[in-house]
Amino acid sequence: MARKQKEEWKVYNSVFDNFTNRRVFTLSTQGYFHELRSTIGPGKEAIVFSAAKTSRDADGAIAVKIYRLETAGFKKMYDYLRVDPRFSKLGKTSVGDPRRRTIFSWTEREYRNLLLARDAGVRAPMPLAHKDNILLMEFIGHGFEASPLLKQARPHDPEDFAKKCFDMLEAWTRSGMVHGDLSEYNIINHDEEPIFIDFSHSAPLKAPNSRELLERDVQGLCTYFRKLGVECDAHSVMTRMIEAYKDEEK
Repeated sequence: MARKQKEEWKVYNSVFDNFTNRRVFTLSTQGYFHELRSTIGPGKEAIVFSAAKTSRDADGAIAVKIYRLETAGFKKMYDYLRVDPRFSKLGKTSVGDPRRRTIFSWTEREYRNLLLARDAGVRAPMPLAHKDNILLMEFIGHGFEASPLLKQARPHDPEDFAKKCFDMLEAWTRSGMVHGDLSEYNIINHDEEPIFIDFSHSAPLKAPNSRELLERDVQGLCTYFRKLGVECDAHSVMTRMIEAYKDEEK
């Protein structure tokens, strides 16, 4: 077996248990997509697949994000969720397996955050549906070719790209939210336009850990763009974000 085939088998085997297979089948029979095609981005917590909308390739693709049910990071997920006011009741129920409850809530959280992001004017994939550990989203790319992450595709005009990123971060902050995991690994370079992804860490700025998450976002962006020659003072950017939030609160 070729090395690539072995790696693909490991990816598929790590996510497609019987429970997940049944959920994929349900979403497919409900008409959300025809079939899964290939992996877009395998990660520690989840794997994103491209999926054909119909049997006709010309009808395009959607993105299918599947969270592993046996992810080792579910305890960290719970730590993030329990301080999010929207999920404060998560630990107060004894119904169902705690690991699965946490992962299902994590998936729902990303779905809800994507809707909020788009409402705030942030360029992000349109969420289409979610079921348990599966999230369906708009496919960012051309045909079945996914647009690259910023890490993989340096922008032609770093200063302009950086401005767009910080403007979107400010819009997200004004809406009362923080991304929490923003870096060149969670921004897509789609035809020289930034698209923010991976909103599962996003939390309201009223959450007790929000300042820490916002600082992480600002530091992550500044570190990346400074490497491209863009001047970026993290303290000034933090001040800008906090003032934007305060202005919106008035």
